[in-house]
Amino acid sequence: MTVTAITLAVVLDLFCVFLGYRFLFQPVPAAAGYGVPARADGDAGAYLTVKGLRDGTLGVIGLALLAFAGTGAEAWFMLCVALVPLGDTLIVLRHGGAKAVAFGIHFATALVVLISAGLLFAV
Repeated sequence: MTVTAITLAVVLDLFCVFLGYRFLFQPVPAAAGYGVPARADGDAGAYLTVKGLRDGTLGVIGLALLAFAGTGAEAWFMLCVALVPLGDTLIVLRHGGAKAVAFGIHFATALVVLISAGLLFAV
């Protein structure tokens, strides 16, 4: 179970780094994938950059915690960071995004992050 817990945590952390990269360097397609597309006539660049920085930083923090503080610290981190995809679910729903994206991507991600936290607590 230790290998599964650590592997899932690393995959989730690396996925956050990837999302951060995508929002920083491919913001318009990333926003569409998020579920609330950026308006072509609006200046959403700053907000998309903030999201990219947030996601990338969370991934790096998660990897650092796992490497230097251990699975217990990573478990608490995952438990807390599950609030982000839960919030993203509400953001997508509030701004007219598809329910399939809100629940199929963001809420499902929150569940996987919570499962990761549970596995890490069990290690």
